[in-house]
Amino acid sequence: MDLVRLERAVIGYRTPLLPPLDLAVRAGTTLGVLGPNGAGKTALLKSMLGLLPLLGGQRVLPQGTSPRIGYVPQRDRLDISWSLSVLDVVLMGRTRLIGPVKRFSPRDRTAAREALTEIGIGDLADRPVHALSGGQHQKVLIARAIAAEPELLVLDEPTSAMDPAAERVLLELVERLKRAHNLSVVLVTHQLIAVAGFATEVALVDRERGVFQVGPASEMINPKRLGELYGREVRVAQIDGQTAVVIGAPVANGGGAKARDSGASK
Repeated sequence: MDLVRLERAVIGYRTPLLPPLDLAVRAGTTLGVLGPNGAGKTALLKSMLGLLPLLGGQRVLPQGTSPRIGYVPQRDRLDISWSLSVLDVVLMGRTRLIGPVKRFSPRDRTAAREALTEIGIGDLADRPVHALSGGQHQKVLIARAIAAEPELLVLDEPTSAMDPAAERVLLELVERLKRAHNLSVVLVTHQLIAVAGFATEVALVDRERGVFQVGPASEMINPKRLGELYGREVRVAQIDGQTAVVIGAPVANGGGAKARDSGASK
């Protein structure tokens, strides 16, 4: 079942960023939205979440209401100088569950502490947010999203500025949370490793080349499609059961013809 769907959607702020597109988030899947910096990925994400009005087409909620969403924003766009404790931040994830005028109950505080423990940072509950490292701060944001009891976990560039080892640890954490909570996941990133080994479906996005293609990860993570996306030679290999992607030299024609079919694969 689809949780949310865009149909012939035209996304953008004042002018279209991409051709009209079709995209669905299906229950139980991990959708990776992949493209270079400035490709329009965040605009696409905001449109899917209903935060950015469409310029055309429609956003469809097949279940009649929007799914409960746990949202992890880009870390570098947040003010980490808040004079709040880690527990205070995670409790924010419970706001939609208690309504606008109620106070947090003991159950809410228990749920927030349980989310921190599940993420592996339960010992940080009383620490001020401004005293955390970048990796710890990212885990707090994920705990806040889990405390919201989501059906859909949405992460916008969650591994930005992380080294490869830390990136792998965080992605494995997301995969574990997906299984434990029966989540659907949308992962927006420009980093290939975050998609190649974890996504079940992949959308390739680049407004500069007019590219939008979506389909199973096994079809989208291939040299031809990625070469068109990045304008470079790309090699894809399986090593010990894991997908490795190597970006090479620029291609002579700058990445080939633009993708004209937004419904390349469904």
